[in-house]
Parts: sequence; structure tokens; C-alpha cells
Amino acid sequence: MTTDLPARMLRLLSLLQTRREWSGAELAERLGVTTRTVRRDIDRLRELEYPVEGTTGHAGGYRLAAGAAMPPLLLDDEEATATAVALRTAAGQLAGMEETALRALAKLEQVLPARLRSQVAALQESTETIEWEGRGPRTDSQVLAALAVACRDCETVTFSYTGRTGPAADRRADPHHLIASGSLWYLLAHDHDRGDWRIYRLDRITGLMPTRARFTARPVPGGNPAAYVASKIASAPVRHRAVATVREPAEAVRRRTFALATRIQDAGPGTCTVDCSDDHLPRVVQTLASLGADYTLDADDSVRAYLRAAALRALHATG
Repeated sequence: MTTDLPARMLRLLSLLQTRREWSGAELAERLGVTTRTVRRDIDRLRELEYPVEGTTGHAGGYRLAAGAAMPPLLLDDEEATATAVALRTAAGQLAGMEETALRALAKLEQVLPARLRSQVAALQESTETIEWEGRGPRTDSQVLAALAVACRDCETVTFSYTGRTGPAADRRADPHHLIASGSLWYLLAHDHDRGDWRIYRLDRITGLMPTRARFTARPVPGGNPAAYVASKIASAPVRHRAVATVREPAEAVRRRTFALATRIQDAGPGTCTVDCSDDHLPRVVQTLASLGADYTLDADDSVRAYLRAAALRALHATG
């Protein structure tokens, strides 16, 4: 039994932050106390302005809800380090998040124990981000956050979506998973009008609205959301075609390239093909540069012209 009240309160708060809902009996078992003690501790948290809600259903339960202000969070060592690294990454990946992410990172570092502060500092000092010419589309952080909540809560959303061709169209969908691929984010959702799975790029979503309608989550084809999205991206039409025949085995190329694994195919002894096609020319160049071996290229004229221009700039830069 946890007799130290402050320690027990911190443990209770930590538990409430790790799961959407707990029953009183579950909390009592975790804390080694009675359900009556749990109720008293919940009341103490509420007095400290933590928004703990009681839930209905069998035996009832508790959950930490959104409040008028952000309460303190409890993070273990691994969570604190991961949060610090994620904030640093967000500062360079999400539109409008640079200053906000750096402010949050500064607050986190201020309260980190010395051992963790040293680890995070080492990560920051030894890590840099390559910014390629014409970074391309960037994800709106508010859209990302809202969709993350909708995925978690199984809440249907509506939005306007602009595809590769044609004007924007209204969509109503059940969001299931968010998938990150390089600088792009994708939503895997079940579309109501089409009655099937669809993949949406977040930078093409506008007017996102929750509906308060709940849905029952469906199993993703193949059981792996990331693999499913990767296979669909690999087979989707793109503006700029570029296929490299690389003089190295496929497995060796997979270990170091930015290309999707499904786009790397064996092509005989010690050779493979890598489909580097993309809508964004700088990403084509980025993938080709990551191959790390000699290759021959079958590509559109637009790709070849862009590569020649990039090579000329590099030659002028090196004198």
C-alpha cells in the first residue's frame, strides 16, 4: 500500500495521463489502496484544478479531461527525452510551429534533471537537418493535432481536399491513422462517399471540422497502416518519373536510401532498380543522392534538366 500521500498523488496523476479512462477498481489495484481512498485522492486533484471527470458505465471510472489551463505533466526519463527530440524536429517540419516548439523545448530543458539535460544537449549538438532547395509543402500543425485527436477518439470529420488534379472537393471520412513520410504527413481514413479506404496528404486538407459522430474502428488491410500507405504511395501516379538502375544489391540500397522499400526491386545479380519518381523535383534529387552507388537513369526531361542545373550550381560553387 502506498502510504506516502504526495507520492501516491503523483502516481495517480501519472496513471491518469497514460490512458484515456480508468475504473476506480483498476486505480485502487495499481496504487495498493481502497476505492474509497482513490475517490478522496481524485477530489484532492480536483481541488488542485486538475480536470478529472467521472465516467458512466459499469462501475464508473475516471479520466483526465481538458481544462481551462494546461496542468503540469509527469514524464518518465524516456518520455522527456523523446519529447525534447520531437520538439526540436517539429521546429523544422511543421508550418507555424518553429517559435512555439522552441519555447516549449526551452521550458522542458529548464526542469530536466542534469543527466537528461546532458543527453538532450548532446543530441541537439550532434544533429543537424539538411534543408533541400524548395522544401515543398509543409503540414499545418493545427490540422495534424486535430486529426490526431479524431483518430484517437474515433470521431468522423469533414474537410475540403484538393487532389493532384481538379478543384477541391468536400470529404466526410473516419480517420484511423496518421503516417509520416519524410516531410509529408498522410491520413489513412475510410471515406463515407466511396465506402473504401483513402489516403489524404495533410497539406492538401483545409476546413477540417469534427462532427461529434463516433465510428467503430475498422481493421486496416494487411494489418499494417504504414505498409499499406507506403504501397499506395509507391503505386500512385506522379508528375516526374525517375527510375535508377543501381549497381548494387537491393538490400544494401534499402539500408541507406530515402526511397520507399516497395520501390526498390531486384534486377539481377548485384543490381536493383529504384523508382525515385515524385511530384517534387528536389525530392527526386534527394533520393538519387542517397543511393550511394553508381547508377544509370531513365527519367523525364524535367528531371534531367533539374539535375543538370543542380550539377552546374555545384560546379560553380566548388570553383
